[in-house]
Amino acid sequence: MSANISIFDTTLRDGTQGEGISLSADDKLKIAQKLDALGVAYIEGGNPGSNNKDIEFFKRVKSLKLRAKITAFGSTRRKNSQADQDASLLRIIESGVPAATLVGKAWDFHVHTALQTTLEENLAMIFDSFALLKSRGMEAMYDAEHFFDGYKNNPEYALAALRKAQEGGADWLVLCDTNGGTLPGEIHEIVTRVREELTTPIGIHTHNDCELAVANSLAAVQAGARQVQGTINGYGERCGNANLCSIIPNLQLKLNYQCLDEEQLRNLTGTARYISEIANVHMPVGQAYVGNAAFAHKGGIHVSAIMKDAKTYEHIAPELVGNKQRILVSELAGQSNIISKAAQLGLDVNTNNEKTKMIMEQIKDLEHQGYQFEGADASLELLLRAAFTESKELFKVESFKMHVEKSSSEMISEAIVKINVDGQQVYTAAEGNGPVNALDNALRKALISFYPQIEDIHLSDYKVRVIDEKDATAAKVRVLIESTGLDNTWSTVGVSSNVIEASWEALLDSFRYALLHMDKVEGSTQEASERLGLLNH
Repeated sequence: MSANISIFDTTLRDGTQGEGISLSADDKLKIAQKLDALGVAYIEGGNPGSNNKDIEFFKRVKSLKLRAKITAFGSTRRKNSQADQDASLLRIIESGVPAATLVGKAWDFHVHTALQTTLEENLAMIFDSFALLKSRGMEAMYDAEHFFDGYKNNPEYALAALRKAQEGGADWLVLCDTNGGTLPGEIHEIVTRVREELTTPIGIHTHNDCELAVANSLAAVQAGARQVQGTINGYGERCGNANLCSIIPNLQLKLNYQCLDEEQLRNLTGTARYISEIANVHMPVGQAYVGNAAFAHKGGIHVSAIMKDAKTYEHIAPELVGNKQRILVSELAGQSNIISKAAQLGLDVNTNNEKTKMIMEQIKDLEHQGYQFEGADASLELLLRAAFTESKELFKVESFKMHVEKSSSEMISEAIVKINVDGQQVYTAAEGNGPVNALDNALRKALISFYPQIEDIHLSDYKVRVIDEKDATAAKVRVLIESTGLDNTWSTVGVSSNVIEASWEALLDSFRYALLHMDKVEGSTQEASERLGLLNH
């Protein structure tokens, strides 16, 4: 490996400025622990004096004993004042953090327009602020706001701002492409000049307004920057910040820089998905490296090739970043997709098997009806196991009924389910917050005596898609249900012109998949049947 790159994560500060993202203090503490396990060098927690959540975070994070340096964010002192009397700087010092990032102007246009002060006073603000932090023994980083725009407008003043931070004792000079409008070639040229002019280590902080934040960060590192600031999944204001989930593997696996330990790098996908759940922001399936489809293959020619050698259509081994290869099966897929998917499930299938041709035709017919198995791996697995094994039917549904009643104060949904498990007929009813929840509760209630592990299974997402909108309210709908439990997440699909029936179909597949993967299912069924028999007598 070549030089070490210091990863500075600002998900908890800059990331929360993204539209629709709001993190509680508890959320921020959970994410901080996950980032620390990933191995980033710095975790920027926010501004200690800006709001109650950040104040609480800085108080509580001390007890976590994290290896990463917790960093506070603030700005240089106010104009025409003294640094040691600046309330924002004093709150940073009082927070007890070992490091702080101060943003200061590097663009003369901003000094005149935003700060409405003189160029000389802005330089004094920068020097005084860093001198104060260093006098208190803190590591200090200068986020040179709008540096690249400032450099292009007035290079000598932008460099003068950096020199003042250096004179004040700043440990890092972080060059910010705040408006996200600079191109990679410009970044490389300007960072190269900065390195020639100053001795303090350089960092890079880019925004994604031109979809170039990752490329710009890489260009800066190649020009000599040794700290990269960014956020997990690229969260941030406007179009987002530089995405660390792409920057880290690009630096380490493509450019041979050292960012994380190999074992930590394998936590990247899990970290990205965990933080997306906490932030309640859906991850794009095609997100590089960590997306669910980053190593997914659908075309028959592609699948045929990767079965011989994955390098034919994968630029890295997905396991290096904690992801995994996926084979998608659809009406466009060839026999290779079916065979590869079946092999992953431990099923002995070959091209000469008539069942392979039959299941392909069945999948094509189902997709013609509106099913889609690319995002419903669990339903696909049940389909393949039914075709290629003599799988036992763990329970049989005899009927279900729905009752929905609207009173003056509330809407009440009740489901009645009749199932048969090993000859034992079970009849249950349950209410729920809507028809699907009522069905879920009733089915769970019917099964739990036979399969106690059902209690650990939870529906985590529910999506309805109208397949052909021209049919209006009579249109077919596709329901996708995501469930969690068994240290796993799986998705199932149902299709019908009746949304309740489509939901019921997806719900049944979800429970069947869960039962299929539970340990000692047969033993628990027998014991439960005996208990039920005793109760009935």
